[in-house]
Amino acid sequence: MKFFALNLAWLFLLLPALWLFLRMAVRRRRRAEALFADHPLWRRLRTGVREKTRKLRTPILFAVTGLLVFALLQPRWGYDWQDITRRGIDLVAVVDTSRSMLAEDVPPDRLGRARRILEDLVRRVRGDRIGLVAFSGSAFTLCPLTLDRGAFRIFINDLSADTIPRGGSDIAAGIRRAIAAFDPGEEGHRAILLISDGENLEGDYRAAAREAKEKEITIFAIGVGTPQGTPIKLDTPTGTTYLKDRDDNIVVSRLDETILQEIALLTGGAYHRAAPDGREIDLIYRDRIARMDDRELEETRRKVYRHRYQFPLALALLLLAAESFLGGRRRKRQRNIFTPEQI
Repeated sequence: MKFFALNLAWLFLLLPALWLFLRMAVRRRRRAEALFADHPLWRRLRTGVREKTRKLRTPILFAVTGLLVFALLQPRWGYDWQDITRRGIDLVAVVDTSRSMLAEDVPPDRLGRARRILEDLVRRVRGDRIGLVAFSGSAFTLCPLTLDRGAFRIFINDLSADTIPRGGSDIAAGIRRAIAAFDPGEEGHRAILLISDGENLEGDYRAAAREAKEKEITIFAIGVGTPQGTPIKLDTPTGTTYLKDRDDNIVVSRLDETILQEIALLTGGAYHRAAPDGREIDLIYRDRIARMDDRELEETRRKVYRHRYQFPLALALLLLAAESFLGGRRRKRQRNIFTPEQI
């Protein structure tokens, strides 16, 4: 036997609460009876009341309450085998982890916003396999395509500017690594989600985008940052400083939307700038990715346990019906409770 709503087990506390309530009610009734009439007179007034029947109502009430709570716990036993087919697309998220992603023109910083976007993505995917690629001067597959959302979240939390040892920013390397992450020989129903500030210091991103298009892979891009940009803070043992170029000038990192728009356009995808409310994921996933042609990703068999809450619920209803037929008084009522002498 399995219970699928054990979080409601605290409702069994209603039973001792009900017992205390009934006990207090009985005491209060007895005090009221004592004030109304003395003991011999009260016994004669109650000659038509069925005491045994009246006492049965309390255990019936307890049993009904317990059975109803038991039914709420959703007991199940016995099972059937059910074939489950997962359908969806393959989606690889490509995240920029270069130093420019440490810029704080969007809170908490660009890389922190990228992690939030990925969390929003995980909450929205339904049946899709997702993978994760990080890139800066080179690219690396952190999480291969998987249906395991928990494993994917672990790699999201590990994203940092130190994920890729080689510095720089090579968007083309990230795209090519994502292409290699897909299963070979399967065309269509595949997409790449590129999250970056658009700064590209090396690599031919146009050639990489054309390669993705040839393999029928659509690239959707999200730009993180602002066109105005901001200096890049760096934490050092001596304190906080700013990233500088070879001429000792402070580097101001800006969002380059042109590159990201061009990559998305070359593959038939779409580009959106990251917004504080996260609507870019809705615009890309719900309106575009979720409408792509999907395919069968996995077929498994699982146990489907049979609901059995009907039995305790039916028994509770039967007890309630039986309680309603228990009369509180005898059918043959006495005409005279007192003798003429007592009157």
